[in-house]
Amino acid sequence: MNAARGPLIVCAMALAIASVAGADPRTDYILNCQGCHAADGSGATAAVPDFRDQLGKFVRVPGGREYLVRVPGTSQSELNDARLAAMLNWMLREFSPAELPLGFAPYTEAEIARMRRPPFTDVAAVRRRLIAEISLLPPAAP
Repeated sequence: MNAARGPLIVCAMALAIASVAGADPRTDYILNCQGCHAADGSGATAAVPDFRDQLGKFVRVPGGREYLVRVPGTSQSELNDARLAAMLNWMLREFSPAELPLGFAPYTEAEIARMRRPPFTDVAAVRRRLIAEISLLPPAAP
């Protein structure tokens, strides 16, 4: 291979991979979230929240829907609003479908655009308040 063409080929391959990488919400999760939250949503460390059987509870309390959009890892993601909405909807259905409220309305691109900024600065305080509200919820309907 010509030494001058090598970098061009690598760049072309990277662009091709990037264009395919965001083709679906699962792939966006793998590339943007899985490093900390693990493939199964369990959280890579004790400091990283477990999504399994928990994520859907947030959309059942006031402010929880916005919380999922404004946590820094979400709000500061490089994903555009449409892809972020699709990924959050996929995550809710993948990791916590039984906890979703009846009649759950999926996130929309416009909703993400409206809620996304600014990211929370004190995520832990907001999370504690929401967890306290979640603890008062009745069990999800079967």
